[in-house]
Formats: sequence, C-alpha cells, structure tokens
Amino acid sequence: MKKHFLIVAFVLALALVLAACGGGGASDDPAAAGEKLFAEQIIGAQPGCITCHSLDADTVIVGPSLAGIGSRSDADTLRESILDPNAVLVEGFPSDTMPPVWSDELTDEQVDQLVAYLLTLK
Repeated sequence: MKKHFLIVAFVLALALVLAACGGGGASDDPAAAGEKLFAEQIIGAQPGCITCHSLDADTVIVGPSLAGIGSRSDADTLRESILDPNAVLVEGFPSDTMPPVWSDELTDEQVDQLVAYLLTLK
C-alpha cells in the first residue's frame, strides 16, 4: 500500500512539474509568447508595449490603442512598425512617439512573437 502511494505521489509530482514547464516552452506558441512579452512592464531597458499601448479601443495612453490591429494590419507592416516606428505613423501621433530602439532591445524571435500576438487582436 505504501509503495502504491509513493508511485501515485511521484506521478502526480511529475505531472505538476511538466505542467509548470508548459510542455516545451513558449516557442511552441509564438502568439502566447508574444502576449506575455507585450504585457511586460519593462523590456530590456525600455518601457514595455503595454506601458504605452492600450488594448481597449477607447483608451489611448502614449501610443495608439492596438485593439483590433490584427484586422487592420499585416505581419510585414507590424514588424516594420516595431523596428522602424517612424516608417508608418498613425494619424494624431507625431514621429518619435515610439522610441526607435526595438531592433536593439528585441531578438528576431521576440519580434516574430509580438507580431504573431498582434495579428490575433481582431
């Protein structure tokens, strides 16, 4: 009986460890990793995306709301907007509102993850 209990406890502990690991990491779901990155308050030495961009259509913080951006934009434009923020400006937001530092602060994979997440915002 004690041996059976130990086996069950071990299997449960192993299942909890595997669940906490996410079954392979964030790279399995780029949009989920992008959502997590978007929500970071600080990315590198910069304020994170959520610090300046709302996901509520009626709320503007520093930059434009990104509510529904996945319906209004494509992957190439989003990528360009992250890496070269002055290339495509939203009406009412002057150039240099978003700092042009993300090509230094983000890896290519992180940019891809952010783009994947933003495309889910329909």
